[in-house]
Amino acid sequence: MFDYPESLFSELALLGFSKQISRIKKQCAKNFSATYHGDFEKWKKAIACLPDVKPSRIDLDRADILVGQPSDLSESELPILVKQLKQFHPWRKGPFNIFGQYIDTEWRSDWKWDRLKEDISPLGGRKVLDIGCGSGYHCWRMRAEGAQFVLGIDPTLLFVMQFFVMQHYIQDTQVNVLPIGLADIVGSNLEFDSVFSMGLLYHRRDAMEHLQELKQCLREQGELILETLVIDDQHGELLIPEGRYAQMRNVWSIPSVSTLENWLVQAEFKNIRCIDVSPTTFNEQRSTDWMSFQSLQDYLDANDDTKTIEGYPAPLRAIFIAER
Repeated sequence: MFDYPESLFSELALLGFSKQISRIKKQCAKNFSATYHGDFEKWKKAIACLPDVKPSRIDLDRADILVGQPSDLSESELPILVKQLKQFHPWRKGPFNIFGQYIDTEWRSDWKWDRLKEDISPLGGRKVLDIGCGSGYHCWRMRAEGAQFVLGIDPTLLFVMQFFVMQHYIQDTQVNVLPIGLADIVGSNLEFDSVFSMGLLYHRRDAMEHLQELKQCLREQGELILETLVIDDQHGELLIPEGRYAQMRNVWSIPSVSTLENWLVQAEFKNIRCIDVSPTTFNEQRSTDWMSFQSLQDYLDANDDTKTIEGYPAPLRAIFIAER
């Protein structure tokens, strides 16, 4: 498996993971393999072939996370960098700027960050869990805000390998992404100060169970930041799609804002507030050279972009903050 610092597992023990550490190590060893994903060796080789240079500048506190400057690379190293980065297509969460090479990801993840960063509790000194973190883009933004320790988890190996592309140059042992899911860590009461669940709730068959699992990850008075699809209250309390929603599989239910607030109350969260409701636009989610597959524009009604191609209300996303 890719080497994780021993300090990571020491930190996890302090956060309440003692019983799961052995299982997590085994799961990581299993997932970092060609048996788990046929492209693993290709991705591993691509990281090993990245130009061996030290970035003259790293800036995590900007829309396009910056690693290095163009002048850090020789003329011959730039095409090598681009070739290796392209091995990790599709890049979905970002953007990143690596030695002047701008990775224009499918999602402008910085827009989501800008919507929430002023309303959440300051992250300075906090220990943070980002569930379903993808490439780790938001993990780096959390670290830039002063988080003491950030753990991201995501079972999709490609996204974890994209994180390791960045970590290859940033080398910050206080930020880690593991190729595991929430089911691999629940079972004990954990002690994170802040837990982020963004873009997950509607993929869970049992939404209330997910909320309870999130609560188990938080210390008392810890803060949940939950971002999810919602429907406008005028469309009812809950949308249960038949088949796909905007071509996404496994969208089990999409609540209204008021319904989700009630769910959070039932899950015994407190100080619940919805801080943002925004439609997803073609400028925020779209195909690019770094994610050349179909995207949002292909999933909406060609004659009415207020509806998905299945006839449901177009994606509307809300951000909620609550405390354990």
